[in-house]
Amino acid sequence: MFFSLSTVTVLVPLISLSGLFYSAAVDDNFPQGCTSASSVCFYSLLLPVTIPVYVFFHLWKWMGIKLFRHN
Repeated sequence: MFFSLSTVTVLVPLISLSGLFYSAAVDDNFPQGCTSASSVCFYSLLLPVTIPVYVFFHLWKWMGIKLFRHN
C-alpha cells in the first residue's frame, strides 16, 4: 500500500500535528514538561519540525538527481 507524494505531504504533518494536540491534551504540565528528552511531549514537539524538514530535503535531493540526469 503506497501513497502518492502529495498524499504523504499532507498526511505526515497532519498526523504530527494531531500527536502534538494529543500531547497537549494529555500532559498536565505541557509547555514546561517538554524540556526532558525522556518525555513524550518532547518528541511530539520534535516530530512536527523534523518530518517536514526531512521531506523537504528528500525532495530537494530527488530534484537534484532528476536535473542532473536530464542535463
